[in-house]
Amino acid sequence: MNTINFIQPTAAVASVPPPPPPSSSSLPLRPFSHSPSPPPLKPSLNPHPSLSLSLSSPSSVPKLKTQIQFQSLPSPQPLLKSNPPNDRHQTHKFFHHLIHLLRLSARHGDRELARAVHASILKLQEDTHLGNALISAYLKLGLVSDAHLVFLSLSCPNVVSFTTLVSGFSKAGREEEAVELFFRMRNSGIMPNEYSFVAILTACIRVLELDLGLQVHALVVKLGYLDYVFVSNALMGLYGKCCCLDYVLKLFHQLPERDSASLNTVMSSLAKEFMYDEAFELFRELQQTEGFGVDHFTVSTLLTACSGSNAFREGKEVHAHAIKIGLEANLSVSNALIRFYAVCGSVNGVNALFARMPVKDVITWTEMITAYMKFGLVDLAIKMFDNMPEQNSVSHNAVLAGFCRNGEGLGALDLFTKMLKEGMEMTDFTLTSVVNACALLRDCKTSEQIHGFIIKFDFGSNACIEAALLDMYTRCGRMTDAKKLFHRWPAEQDSSVLLTSMIGGYSRNGQLDEAISLFHHHQSEGRMVMDEVSSTSLLGLCGTLGIYELGKQIHCHALKCGFLTDLGVGNATISMYTKCWNMEDGVKLFNTMPTHDIVSWNGLLAGYLLHRQGDEALAVWSNMEKTGIKPDQITFILIISAYRHTTSNLVDACRSLFLSMKTVYDIEPTSEHFASFVGVLGYWGLLDEAEETISKMPFEPEFIVWRALLDSCRIQTNTTIGKRVVKRILAMEPKDPSAYILVSNLYSASGRWHCSEMVREDMRKKGFRKHPSQSWIVHNKIHPFYARDKSHPQAKDIYSGLEILILECIKAGYVPDTSFVLHEVEEHQKKDFLYYHSAKLAATYGLLTTKPGKPIRVVKNILLCGDCHAFLKYMSIVTRRAIYVRDASGFHCISSGQCSCKDYW
Repeated sequence: MNTINFIQPTAAVASVPPPPPPSSSSLPLRPFSHSPSPPPLKPSLNPHPSLSLSLSSPSSVPKLKTQIQFQSLPSPQPLLKSNPPNDRHQTHKFFHHLIHLLRLSARHGDRELARAVHASILKLQEDTHLGNALISAYLKLGLVSDAHLVFLSLSCPNVVSFTTLVSGFSKAGREEEAVELFFRMRNSGIMPNEYSFVAILTACIRVLELDLGLQVHALVVKLGYLDYVFVSNALMGLYGKCCCLDYVLKLFHQLPERDSASLNTVMSSLAKEFMYDEAFELFRELQQTEGFGVDHFTVSTLLTACSGSNAFREGKEVHAHAIKIGLEANLSVSNALIRFYAVCGSVNGVNALFARMPVKDVITWTEMITAYMKFGLVDLAIKMFDNMPEQNSVSHNAVLAGFCRNGEGLGALDLFTKMLKEGMEMTDFTLTSVVNACALLRDCKTSEQIHGFIIKFDFGSNACIEAALLDMYTRCGRMTDAKKLFHRWPAEQDSSVLLTSMIGGYSRNGQLDEAISLFHHHQSEGRMVMDEVSSTSLLGLCGTLGIYELGKQIHCHALKCGFLTDLGVGNATISMYTKCWNMEDGVKLFNTMPTHDIVSWNGLLAGYLLHRQGDEALAVWSNMEKTGIKPDQITFILIISAYRHTTSNLVDACRSLFLSMKTVYDIEPTSEHFASFVGVLGYWGLLDEAEETISKMPFEPEFIVWRALLDSCRIQTNTTIGKRVVKRILAMEPKDPSAYILVSNLYSASGRWHCSEMVREDMRKKGFRKHPSQSWIVHNKIHPFYARDKSHPQAKDIYSGLEILILECIKAGYVPDTSFVLHEVEEHQKKDFLYYHSAKLAATYGLLTTKPGKPIRVVKNILLCGDCHAFLKYMSIVTRRAIYVRDASGFHCISSGQCSCKDYW
């Protein structure tokens, strides 16, 4: 992206000029108090049926006690045809003085002055222009109902009267009345002017009423007002809000004259459609050719584009220019800057901006909460929330979403309960977040209560909420309920989101065949809409399952439809290839992508880690630093872990990087970072330093940190430290299924069966369940296997072949490792348990069905156990076949009795 060149701002051009001031030409005057109200008129055009239009019945204008004494002017006399010219002149001067006082009242927010002037006006004969001035003053003072009553008292309202009140209704959230009034004006034979069209389009924009806006557009063309730049700006604003970008661009390019508001509207529409590069390009082009200035709206839009396209250098240029022209203190610009630096990952930048802001609103505080949650600084976000001078539903929703983002399901539920007690507004976003919180907790009982709440208050029939519910069911293992919800969705409504969620749910619960069958079934019926979202989700599924051929087909479809310009699709494709044993294609796709974001780089790093290529991952990290893209927390988890897989001991470099996270990169280390660092120290044999690192952590170590040290003790066969770690883990309160399983297994390994069973019972009560170890192989379709599983159609052949393989491997030196099998099981039963593990069954099926010379590819949903690892190494010797296994730690490329993991995983 090129450098942004700024032109000094010219005089600001208003997007919607105010109506012209009423003239002082004299018309026959009639007393306001005696003028009859005209009967309501029916509109000449039918508005969109979704709008229920109504007009309040007229009522008399209240007589106010307050009077103003105008000592400098004589009291006007009733105007008759015989009035001398001098009297008429004095009356006009008096009218001008009243209008001046109304303007003063609006400027200074003085409602009493406006009412006093109104009281004096009631003594005069009716003048439409004076009435219009009174309507305008009341509207500016927020007295919409008073303005409406004045309008109803006018016997001959003109186009200014109607336009002023239509605009007032539109801005006051009374859009239906604005539309009704506009139709009444049309029915009365008054032709709208350019300001009338801006007023009615404002109402259309606020309620996203596209159909009515199209009718107004047609009338604009018919009456010849399309060349008025502010009318076209309003039309573009409507189309931009309604996601009709083609209409916006067509109008913009057809305008004979454009102003800064035109440019801002188009740039905003492009940014809304994530076309950030196009927004920058248009800005540069028009700035050079037409010399538009930069206002606060331009700066805010450019910052949004910089945030969305990760153009951090350009964003800092925009910030510098905003400071230069004095716009940094502008509230909307400051809020956009906070959002920008949050995306950049700069905690210090965000804090400095917030501290410098002279004025803050609820959006500012909410942006700070969102930023802290994004950085993982949950405590700071909550402190910011508690210190807010004013909280609303949006700020509460930001905290809810932040809790979910950081895995704090209980915190989200507590806040939701508080919102209910305080009677706060529940939006779709609120409910989606609380459902996601239940999904995080995997608590079946709570999930049932939340679903009951949603049904009771009739929040159903919303695709986003239904998809979140379905995802919650699948994460809680309630697949039966998930199926019911999925099949209950009306066939005539778009079910793409639910379908994608259901496919992911099947995959998550190990029902791999169901996931792929559901995809193929709906695709064959034409009900699977392959857009960017579904393509991204399905590519992720193919990567998880290791289905290379299907993933490649989806890649071709995305390429044909132009979806690869979408960063999400491109990133998912990279991940798919790296997980399907094809690092080369993943790297090739990364290098051909026009733009990258932090997810792209993290995906490439994760791919190299899966393949245990630490040196290559560090080379990517070096290139990433040169691009100026700000690393995030995930980046550092990956980079630190890469030092486990380097060809030489680089612990010193890893230690230096870990210590520089806060000082250089402004990122606070979390439990995940400490766990990665401890894993590196343990891998290279520095167990004492690893244990000391944990003891010096600035916060209480979580389960994953102790688990990393325990794994290191296993790799280094250090029982002394291992026993201390086991005691630590057993003293902790498990918070997720994997922690429960580890604690239960540790109790079992020490012979404390009663304690082990108590842990598993507690796990069952909380709705947690252990996903059984599963391995699968893809051969035309997915063939899943569980331990001692005989459900496969070729189970007889598989078991016969495995028994032969076991005997051959034993002859070659394989010795079954029964040390971790439950103690109360007899020795011959232990061996029987080991012989038929899922990985062995899957590898045997692969040997029977894969062409000679081709590698056998197996995917496993958890870590490969030591006995299976040893067996597969001997299997590669006796069969002379390469065996590739992808487990939770990465790839094991086993050939001729050797594994790429070097027996450390």
